[in-house]
Amino acid sequence: MKIELLSEAEIATLKENIDNSNRIVICCHKSPDGDALGSSLAWAEYLRTQGKEPDIIVPDAYPDFLQWLPGSERIIRYDKHAADKADEILQKADLIFCLDFNGTNRVDEMKYALEQSPAHKIMIDHHLDPSMDTVLTVSHPQMSSTSELVFRIIWQLGGFEEMSRKCAVCIYCGMMTDTGGFTYNSNQPEIFFIVSQLLTKGIDKDKIYRNVFNNFSPWAIRLRGYLMSQKLNIFNDLHAAYFTISRRDMRDFHFIKGDAEGLVNEPLKIKGMRLSISLREDDRRDNTIWVSLRSVDDFPCNLVASEFFNGGGHLNASGGRLHCTLDEAERVVRRAFAHYEDLLTK
Repeated sequence: MKIELLSEAEIATLKENIDNSNRIVICCHKSPDGDALGSSLAWAEYLRTQGKEPDIIVPDAYPDFLQWLPGSERIIRYDKHAADKADEILQKADLIFCLDFNGTNRVDEMKYALEQSPAHKIMIDHHLDPSMDTVLTVSHPQMSSTSELVFRIIWQLGGFEEMSRKCAVCIYCGMMTDTGGFTYNSNQPEIFFIVSQLLTKGIDKDKIYRNVFNNFSPWAIRLRGYLMSQKLNIFNDLHAAYFTISRRDMRDFHFIKGDAEGLVNEPLKIKGMRLSISLREDDRRDNTIWVSLRSVDDFPCNLVASEFFNGGGHLNASGGRLHCTLDEAERVVRRAFAHYEDLLTK
């Protein structure tokens, strides 16, 4: 099966930049998810096979259920080490790989340091509308994940035979999490060819699933039950639903990052439901609401995210952010539902 992505010129540019760089940095978007971390860690593993020692810098904390990923102990958090370490690494870098984000606005506090770095930049991403100054942009929004892109590139570079089990684990985790366990954006046969090849490296896909999806604390399970029983608003006539997570909810249930991961998918289990939205208050910044959207079939939740929530993403999985109170955010959701009534009920 043909899974190569890059032209000969793109391969030459990629190889030249890797070969000529001594200080390589890999970075990903704020609030790193399984794909952001999986692709970054896998790409670092590949670069080590080429004699490089890349640094991985992420903007902030990532969920507890991803702490087990091989190599995660080497990750540098920008929000903890900007002044004493991360800024200097970015400034001295020869080459920066920007994985799983399409613009510097996605790295928040790290934005200035990334933009000011004199390093060549290469983007590997699967989000729409890339908008960075790079020497090479590998952008394929139709792909399931950035981890899939990383596998295809390693394969095309002839690196599969040397691929370690650690690298394969990270790629599989990224592909799995960004498709909801292969339940959306995962109908291309190439995806399962890649999975079959990863299995030859001895990965335990069932254990990877458990590590990610069955790794909650008792408090997290209680929170999820509370939100679905007390905070879920269902619009049966519109085939849509939303729920809110307030600061008080997070305090009451001892919330840690990742406790609500995947919960936005739960309302889609209701018969006929087409769109689900979650609204979560930022636990530190006032008037900041994080928005997650999921949909099924051909309903474009990415358009909803773009038009109403200052965000974007993929057809069935998107996100955004509002600068307002939680009550005001609920009103925005209801306006969005009304605006898309025809598509939701068709």
